Amino acid sequence: MREFEHIGVIGGGAWGTALAQVAARAGENKPRRVTLWARESEVVEAVNAHHENPAFLPGIALDPAIRATGAFEDLASADALLMVTPAQHMRAVCAGLAPILKPGTPVLLCAKGVEQGTHKLLTDVLAEALPDAIPAVLSGPSFAAEVARGLPTAVTLACADEELATALMTAIGIPTFRPYYSSDLIGAEVGGAVKNVLAIACGIVEGKKLGASARAALTTRGFAEMTRLGLALGARAETLAGLSGLGDLVLTCNSPQSRNMSLGLALGEGRSLAEILSARSAVTEGVHSATAVIALAATLGVEMPISEAIAAIVTGKMNVDEAITALLTRPFKSEI
Repeated sequence: MREFEHIGVIGGGAWGTALAQVAARAGENKPRRVTLWARESEVVEAVNAHHENPAFLPGIALDPAIRATGAFEDLASADALLMVTPAQHMRAVCAGLAPILKPGTPVLLCAKGVEQGTHKLLTDVLAEALPDAIPAVLSGPSFAAEVARGLPTAVTLACADEELATALMTAIGIPTFRPYYSSDLIGAEVGGAVKNVLAIACGIVEGKKLGASARAALTTRGFAEMTRLGLALGARAETLAGLSGLGDLVLTCNSPQSRNMSLGLALGEGRSLAEILSARSAVTEGVHSATAVIALAATLGVEMPISEAIAAIVTGKMNVDEAITALLTRPFKSEI
């Protein structure tokens, strides 16, 4: 089986740091280097000097095997990369990695989103920016702080090559972080991208105090939107009903720990988008992916009214009350 003695993690935010922690723990009984690339110099210094990341993952002691860097060159010998940079910055980061990445290196896409402008999935961005890399997707219901603390979590690891996927699962899997294999990269990607948009909607329902029944209805109809888009792109229904689709949707739409749901909650309470974002250091992917998701859906003739409502809100075309009214006054129709 393929061995991974050096794992690189791109992105020093909460999720990247948590995945570096998992990779280090998975390598405790074998030679293993974990290199965490971070854009912020203060993150690099804190990880190396104090084994912590107070900027994005406060209060959690990190494994001493994790070494942080701000130089792509330190990843040249990596046997696999976990790409955790925000979706809208991934193409630029890949361009920086292109001169040093070994051909045939597996790159696990761990961010969730659709690229603005091109309306492309991240596997398509990776294929264009790093054509010699082997793509894989890691996605599922997972909060960074819980994963870093060692609380039980299960995710989907999607890769076209089952043998490579098995090696990757062994390389990063531990009893409390359980990857499940899928060959459906598109399904794993679509679930992660769309659920961020829908979580904003569920947060708005909570912030407006519209009730648990409304949130259940929105989550279910949102899952129908996710499924329609995924199937139109060639995903499998069982993937969308699994960890990276329905599982991630359930988690993200039901906890204010989610950056996307908490943003929607604040919108529902009457705060402006600019005010909410100005107080955040971490990226809220659903805000950036909403317009890209509905543009992609439009090219495929897929109807996504909830996602369209969120895109209208974040672009200022509608306020929250107008978007709610538009959804509630849609014509009655068959559920299927």
